[in-house]
Order: sequence, then structure tokens, then C-alpha cells
Amino acid sequence: MILGRMRRLATVIAAIASLTVTSATAVNASGAPGTASAPGTSAGGSATGGTSTVTADDIRFQRPPRILRYGTAEEVGLIPRYIDQIRPDIASFLQPSPTFPQYAGAVALAAHDGVIVAHDSVGYALRYADDKPTELPRDQWIPVRDNTIFDLASLTKLFTAIAAVQLIEAGRIDLHVPVARYIPQFASHGKGDITILNLLTHTSGLPADPDPSLCDYPTNDERWAAVYDITPIAPVNSTFLYADTNMMVLGKVIETVTGKTLDQVIAQRITEPLGMTDTMFNPPASLKPRIAAEEYQLTTSRGIVWGSVHDENAYCLGGVSGHAGVFSTAYDLAILAQALLNGGRYGRARILSEDSVRQLFTNYNQAFPGHAHGLGFELDQPRYMDALSSPVTAGHTGFTGTSIVIDPRNHSFVILLSNRVHPSRNWGSNNPARAAVARDLALALGLPPVEPARDLAVGPAG
Repeated sequence: MILGRMRRLATVIAAIASLTVTSATAVNASGAPGTASAPGTSAGGSATGGTSTVTADDIRFQRPPRILRYGTAEEVGLIPRYIDQIRPDIASFLQPSPTFPQYAGAVALAAHDGVIVAHDSVGYALRYADDKPTELPRDQWIPVRDNTIFDLASLTKLFTAIAAVQLIEAGRIDLHVPVARYIPQFASHGKGDITILNLLTHTSGLPADPDPSLCDYPTNDERWAAVYDITPIAPVNSTFLYADTNMMVLGKVIETVTGKTLDQVIAQRITEPLGMTDTMFNPPASLKPRIAAEEYQLTTSRGIVWGSVHDENAYCLGGVSGHAGVFSTAYDLAILAQALLNGGRYGRARILSEDSVRQLFTNYNQAFPGHAHGLGFELDQPRYMDALSSPVTAGHTGFTGTSIVIDPRNHSFVILLSNRVHPSRNWGSNNPARAAVARDLALALGLPPVEPARDLAVGPAG
């Protein structure tokens, strides 16, 4: 009931903010290619241009709920040549682009109507010994496989957000209540008015990261005290500032409310019910051969980071934080994406109500154009969603080279996991690769192409 009122309020706000918009057109429930309104039209316009009326209320969840299976583009009505283009596209970014490769290796997965139509792997999970770069002897290179496990980086935030929304749905967390109600010490330095909603939508005014690094403190108690004592750099609700600190704090709220650690909450409430057996914080050493290697990192004296979380703050917090730390495979993430397209359920498991899922696809940031955000999920971001982008297309990126794009209009999603920081974060963004796989799926759906989005400078999300 609470979430229903919030969704209706957000819809009213959206309507007021878009006075040029005409009456809404419902999304076609069949999910057939080309039947859902395309980006740039009255019902599917996006940040790339045009007006729009599509909202989360127009989403039609899949009926009956789908269980993923492998199949062909033809059998689900997609244009095969564009699906066939996914593998050569991700392989092309193994070459200098223009100076360095965009990544050492990658896995792409695309699905429509519950059918996985592409699951491709290219390159190497381990190739370099340092960031000079010195290559390892060829017999020590490990190829990327379809089941390679990647450090998700900021895609972790989606798991934290879902866990928070579960608690909101259960009445254990209030979206509009100050964070300080759950963590009183957080109120210092004028943070008493920052709400749970502000954390989920990055409108709290908190800085991107703690400064100094949490690794400068000797104990976890001191590290979390430093997080709670952080000073905002902008007034609450005055601007959009993407910040790891928001989700760090939200993770601690979840722990405070449940009395369990965040990794336990996510395992017990999300990954275990969904059967996501390759998704976890702090993977055991036995899985290391399946894990993609990352950066040569001097700041934590680890050399090549391989099998532990790349993010320094998460590493110094023991590998578990609301902003980073989850490892997973493309297939496991596909289960999560399909669960959301099913309205919060997969097989016998339900992780969210349909109304709660709509909150993930509802833009709460109407006041900040270009920064559309549901609860934890980014919306309508053409720089990596390309022609799949729309007011209800949800996703996120991760600094290590990961991304997910979920298009509920067309019951489709695309995932790209890469180790773009192997061996150095300074080799650049892989947004062109992210956009390429999204474009391939969009064209396969019959959606019109869009002007390539500028590869804007990226923040901590990657």
C-alpha cells in the first residue's frame, strides 16, 4: 500500500514535469519485436530526444512468468543478423580502441521473452602480470568462458537497493524517513534530513567517496565512524551527485534493521531464492580459476587483484559493502533480470511484489534532467543503453567494466561483463562496448537506431 501511494505520487510528478506530453499509450503485452513503442515516439521517448508518456504504470510483466532457456533469435521473432553481430562486436574491443583495448576479456548475454539468444565470451580472464603491461607466459593465460565470474563493482548497488525495497515492502524501512532514525550518529554535519529515498536516488548531497580512504583507518569501527561523520558537499535534494557513500550507508541501514550482515541478507533474500549459485561476496579461493583478474593495484599492495573485490574501500571493509563487493556471472544476472521482467518472481521464488518492482522503474529524479533514477536503478541512459533507452529502461554500470540494461517494454535485457581494469583502470571506459551490445539487441527487436551517444566522462559507476 505504501509503495502504491509512492508510485502514484511519482507518476503525478512526472506528468506535471512533462506538460508537452500527450496521453499515454500502454506497452504491448506480447513483447513481440517492433510492437512496443520505440525510443523517440510518444510512448517510448528517451533522453535521446522526443516527448514521452511511458511510465512504470504502463509496464506489462510477463505472463506466464518465464524461466530462462536457450533458443534462437528466429523462434522469438528477432532479426538474427543483429544478434549474430554481438560476438564480433565484443571481440572488436579486444583490439586497441584507439590506444589500448577496452578490456582483456568479456562475456555478453542477450535475452528476449525469456529466451537467451546470445551468450558469447571473448578474450582472457587473466593475461597480464603488471600494468606496464607485462604479459604472463602464454601458457598462463586463462580464457574467458561463458561461466567466468566477474567483480560486478557498482552493480552491487542493485542488490543493495532490492534488499532495501524488500524491507520497505515489509514495512521495516520507511522510504521517506531520515537515515538518522536508523543510524543516529549519521545526523552529524547537517545530515539529519537525508532520507532513505535520497540514498537510493543519489540526491543526498554526499561526496562520491570518503576522504581520506577508508583504508587509512586501522579498524572497521573507525572506518564506519568516518563514513557516518562525512560532511555533505551540497544541500539535500539540491542536485544529483552519484556517490558510493549513499549505498555504503544504505547497506548499514539494512544491517541495522535486520540484525544480519549485508552479505547474509542478500544471500538469504535474493540470490539463494533465485538459485543464483555463482553470485556472492568474497568468493572462496577454490573459485579463483573461474574469476576474471583485475587491476595491478599498488594502493593496497595486492599486485594483480584477482579473486578479491577491486574497489579499495570495499576491500578495506572486508569485501562487503552496499556499493561494491558482489561477484557474479552473466547467467546469474540474467536470472535476476528475468525475475524483474516477471514482476518480481522466478520459478517458485518471489523476491518483490509487482508494485515494488515498478518502483525500480519509476523516475524519482524529475527535478534533475538527464539523471533519471528509480530506487537504486538508473533509467534512460543512452550512453550505454543506446536504442534500448526509454523512461522505463533500467540498468547500471560498474567500474570494473560491467553493465546491465533491462527493457521492460520489450521484455528484453542485455548484460556485458568485462575486466576492463585488467591490468589498469587508466586504459579508459568501455561505454562504446556497452552501447554496441545494447544497439545490437535493439536493432534485433526492430527498434530504430539512435545517434551514437557521446562517451561522457564517467564517475565511480564506470
